Amino acid sequence: MNEWLDPLLLSRWQFGLTTIYHFLFVPLTIGMALTVAIFQTAWVRTGQVKYLQLTHFFGKIFLINFAMGVVTGIVQEFQFGMNWSDYSRFVGDVFGAPLAFEGIVAFFLEATFIGLWIFGWDKLPRYLHLATIWLVAIGSAASAYFIIAANAFMQNPVAFRINEAKGRAELTDIGELLSNPIAVAAFPHTLFACFMVSSGLIISVTAWHLARNQHLETMRPALKFGLWMMVIAGIGTTLMGDQLSLAMVDAQPMKMAAAEALYQTATGANASFSIFTLGTPDGVHELFSIRVPYLLSFLSTHTFDGTVEGINNLQAQYVQLYGPGDYTPIIWITYWSFRWMIGLGLLHIFVAVIGLWVTRGGRHPRNRWVWKAAIWSFPLSLGAMIVGWVFTEMGRQPWLVFGLLKTEDGVSPGVSGLEVLISLCAFTLTYGALAVVEFRLILKAVRTGPDDAPAQHPETGEPVHRVTVY
Repeated sequence: MNEWLDPLLLSRWQFGLTTIYHFLFVPLTIGMALTVAIFQTAWVRTGQVKYLQLTHFFGKIFLINFAMGVVTGIVQEFQFGMNWSDYSRFVGDVFGAPLAFEGIVAFFLEATFIGLWIFGWDKLPRYLHLATIWLVAIGSAASAYFIIAANAFMQNPVAFRINEAKGRAELTDIGELLSNPIAVAAFPHTLFACFMVSSGLIISVTAWHLARNQHLETMRPALKFGLWMMVIAGIGTTLMGDQLSLAMVDAQPMKMAAAEALYQTATGANASFSIFTLGTPDGVHELFSIRVPYLLSFLSTHTFDGTVEGINNLQAQYVQLYGPGDYTPIIWITYWSFRWMIGLGLLHIFVAVIGLWVTRGGRHPRNRWVWKAAIWSFPLSLGAMIVGWVFTEMGRQPWLVFGLLKTEDGVSPGVSGLEVLISLCAFTLTYGALAVVEFRLILKAVRTGPDDAPAQHPETGEPVHRVTVY
């Protein structure tokens, strides 16, 4: 029982669960902001009412999701002071800087222009109103970058010095912090992945209506948009993920070794990538494996004869650098989360490619399973992002800040396991209730579908917008 009341264990569970829950809304918010901006741009440029209807329709989903993201994000940041006070004290001067930028600059930009977008339909000139949703999209992307920059410090600490008297890290160069190689590589990879998630929602929603022959004038072009956006974003995610892997190997070679469960340093053909492997956890005995020769070497060094350091060699190096201890993450988690991330993402891209083929030339598939596959494919890219985050964070263990602060040293010393357990249960119940509210609101918006074409002003012929739809 005492083991289950360990403050460190419970704090890690609470942070992981609340972060994953919050992460359900983040990629959809970022991706849907761009989607809504594109549909509104198409309406402004062409004057076709179907694009205005799609703007209103997906705008409702975006706003519901944005509101939930704000609520869960507040709780997420609250945990730093509640359960991880030693971490906050040690890196607050550095870690807090990009978070302050996120709140003061990015979130302020989002919140301000979301309000102008919602209530400015019949009050702002058309192009000025269009600019507000693009500024929301820019603010969402900027918010993501500042948060990624904060996380990048945990992966690859830069732009700091240790104040021995105060026992904490202090910021030395905000420019260096924001241009951390991990942040620069992770940002485009994350953005493209967010666009995959929003594309997946568009595909599922439009497929649901098209399977019922509803709203054909709006759902057909929206489906095409979602399918093409999925393919393009999927390619972008893959290419940017390759760049991120190079930065990851440079900063945290143990993470790449753990992703492959590579215990012995390998070169060239021996540095192969296993699609699927069964064996003992220590890597000594391999029972069955499907491997691609040279691929791990290429992913790690962009050469086919590059050397990839193994877990055992890196463990010995870290013992010399940081003292006695186990510096190996949980291998089965890193190994399988890395493959689930890749596999789920590729599967969603495959679904989109098939969708483009079966709907080519305006075709409307009659097979119900085609539409069911499209409808139920939505969790694929979202699941890929979640397990990708699990890989990123678990692959850094046992470090909270790589090379500087271990996870066990960052937990709040004055918080008991029982207190963490109570807050964990409270958060779980609250988040469960919020999940029901979120799901029902979005489901209602999806089933209702786009509004009818708006009435036109008798003198100008301009559409008359109804703010109440939001």
